[in-house]
Parts: sequence; structure tokens; C-alpha cells
Amino acid sequence: MAAIDTSLPAEPSGAAARFAAQHADEEPLKLYGGWFCPFVQRAWIVLHEKCIPHQYIEINPYKKEAAFLKMNPRGLVPTLAVPTDGTGAAQQALFESNIICEYLDEAYPEQDRYGIRLLPLEPYEKARARLWIDHISTRIIPGFYKLLQHTPDKPYTLDDARSELQTNILALVDQMDTDGPFYLGDRISLVDISLAPWQRRLWLINHYKEGGTGIPAEGDDEKWGRYRKWAKAIEERPSVKNTWSDDERYIIAYKRYADDTTHSLVGQATRQGKPLP
Repeated sequence: MAAIDTSLPAEPSGAAARFAAQHADEEPLKLYGGWFCPFVQRAWIVLHEKCIPHQYIEINPYKKEAAFLKMNPRGLVPTLAVPTDGTGAAQQALFESNIICEYLDEAYPEQDRYGIRLLPLEPYEKARARLWIDHISTRIIPGFYKLLQHTPDKPYTLDDARSELQTNILALVDQMDTDGPFYLGDRISLVDISLAPWQRRLWLINHYKEGGTGIPAEGDDEKWGRYRKWAKAIEERPSVKNTWSDDERYIIAYKRYADDTTHSLVGQATRQGKPLP
């Protein structure tokens, strides 16, 4: 089984390959990532949305090099190398994708240069956004993997996992601005970005699991209309499209999840019924 985790294509493809090539040159700010990782795509979307100069460095987190482990002993991606001396010669590392995203939003706040702020500035609205980012991280994303990793020996059924995922998605949708298309209305935020990589991957559940997500592509507008409006806006967003590799690459990468043979920390946590790392 270990060979599955170490035999993935070594680089992004398609639009993501082109975006990576545009950010291959040396820059003080460096994002270390794996093309297949949705947590990496979170951070990459923020860099794209805010037009932040950076260097993208592709690594395989299943073949951790000593230099990378020295920078981040946990060996996780994304890892953001942050310059501490203005030149990039001295750096410190940040990890955990939501923390990286919020850091980038706060460290590059100038609207004219780095685009809109991705978290509200008003304290209550900021706290509320963080609440729903937490809901995404602790409810929706674990539900995605629970459904994708279902096998016949699990103590829950496909219908159980499907219902749980749908319920948690609709709980978020109920909190969205009614005009849309995004959580805050007409502008994208970290709430949207926190879920965007998994929204873009939902089709993999339809590909691998009988009955898929069970979310209707049309009809039942009272229940799913607002969600579809949001999903369409997310999937058509340039920052999401430009950080996406070719579809067939993800079929290869996520087969190990669908078979529940992955050695990833996320896959192991899902298999054991534990919180995601």
C-alpha cells in the first residue's frame, strides 16, 4: 500500500502547472505544496486572489526531504516560508492552511495592491466568519472523507455518510447572504475559500461511490438552489480554476481514498474516527 502514496505524479498539470510556472522564480515568500492537496489549494487560492508575489515549490509530502523537515518537523503541506529580514535570507515557517490563509490576509492588507480583505474587519462579523470556517473544518470536510472512504466493512452506511455531509453543507448555506453568490454576498471571503477545494473535488465522490453525494444537479431549488448558486460561482472563480490540475490526475490521486488504503494523516484519522490533523 505504501507505493500508492509515493507514486503520484510529481508535478501539477493543466492550469495549475501554468500558474506554478509563473511563480517558479525566487521570491522571499515561499509556498511549499503538493498539487493534489486541497489544504495547499486553500493557501494557493488566497495568494492568487490577493496577487501576492511568491515562489511556489512543489514537494512530495510522502517523501520528506531533510531540509523540508528541518523547516517544518511535522512534514505537512502547505508550509509557508515567511521572510523575517526583508530579503528572504532569514525565514520562519507557518503551517496549517487556515492559519496561513488568515496570515496572508492580514500581512498583505493594502486593497489597491493586494485586493480585498478576505475576512470582515468588523469584530462580530469576523468572529462569525471564523465560526463557519470552523464548521467547514470540523464538520463538512471530515464528512467528505467519511463518504469517500466508505467501504462495506464500515460501521455506517453510504446513506448515513451522504446524509451527514448534506446536512452540514446545508447548515452553512443557511448562513450565507441571501443575495449571493458568496457567503458574504458579492465578494469572496475566507469562508468560501476554506471550502472551495473540497467543493471542486465533490465530483470524485460521484465518480467513486454508488449514489455519489446525492446532491441534485437541478430541481429542489428551495433546498439546494442557494447552494448551487454558490457552487457555480466557486467553480468558475479564476483563483480556483488556475490552481487546479487536470481532472484525470485527481482520479489517480483519490483512488487510494476511495479504496480506503491511503497512508495520509487525513485518511488515517478518518479511518480511525478521529479529528483531522
